[in-house]
Amino acid sequence: MKKIVVALGGNAIQAKDNSAAAQQEAVSKTTKVIAQMIENGDQVAITHGNGPQVGNLLLQQYQDSSKSNPAMPLDTISAMTQGSIGYWMQKALDDQLHHDHFPSQAVTLITQTIVDANDPAFENPTKPIGPFYNFNEMQKQKIYHPDYVYKQDAGRGYRQVVASPEPQEIVNAPIIKHLLEQDFVPIAAGGGGIPVIVRDNHLQGVSGVIDKDYSATKLAEDIEADQLVILTTVDNAYLNYNQNNQKAIGKVKVDELREYLDQGHFAAGSMKPKIEAAIEFVEKTGNSAIITSLKNADELDTGVGTIVYN
Repeated sequence: MKKIVVALGGNAIQAKDNSAAAQQEAVSKTTKVIAQMIENGDQVAITHGNGPQVGNLLLQQYQDSSKSNPAMPLDTISAMTQGSIGYWMQKALDDQLHHDHFPSQAVTLITQTIVDANDPAFENPTKPIGPFYNFNEMQKQKIYHPDYVYKQDAGRGYRQVVASPEPQEIVNAPIIKHLLEQDFVPIAAGGGGIPVIVRDNHLQGVSGVIDKDYSATKLAEDIEADQLVILTTVDNAYLNYNQNNQKAIGKVKVDELREYLDQGHFAAGSMKPKIEAAIEFVEKTGNSAIITSLKNADELDTGVGTIVYN
């Protein structure tokens, strides 16, 4: 039995349309693979991104905001997406594991993550959220939201970017570890967790979205996981991605992968945070990390994906 943290990208949840029904269908397909991992005997904690969902909900909030019914702040919107996505995942896992041998035990935990109030990320927003826009669409959005910042996202279009402070501590990690030990399936630290700072011995929510890969690493370290699995849209990390000399990275030592990172092979906001998260987990724990696609998740023991080790 292995204790595994599985990190799902927000795009593994996003469907072709933004309706709840479509996203629930996407979640159901995603969780079938994770259910198989659980049935194989592994203890699995699930964390997930929320970039598309939190951005869409933010737009909804501001479109209908009024003095009598003001828009919610970003930390609260993050909590709302943790709840909605967690509910969809919990329900799907309940349906897939609800039989005599594997009783339904998925549980969603609204999770807070401590960040530094002086993190320079608050002055330099980099985390993409919400839908993609072409250049003209982005210019129109800036008319409606002049305070928003938009940047090109890995050549796929423009997206709004917000502060992405570095996670320092998963507040609820002891609870998550306890749930795993009691054979529950915790769905936790969604969207990286709600960013909070410590002020006057109290936790205070702040505006930002923590990168879920970094929080997944912090969670995996805090609960003493045996493995970190980052599931994304591609089978492997690649050298020279999308170029004629593209090369898949298979099993790789952490020092070699760090050299590739320093050479600039991985795009910021895309594969780079996954690589950095995998490196940190392996260096701090001595255990392995895997980066691969969702469709490979039921073959993790066969050597698929990019496997990072000491």
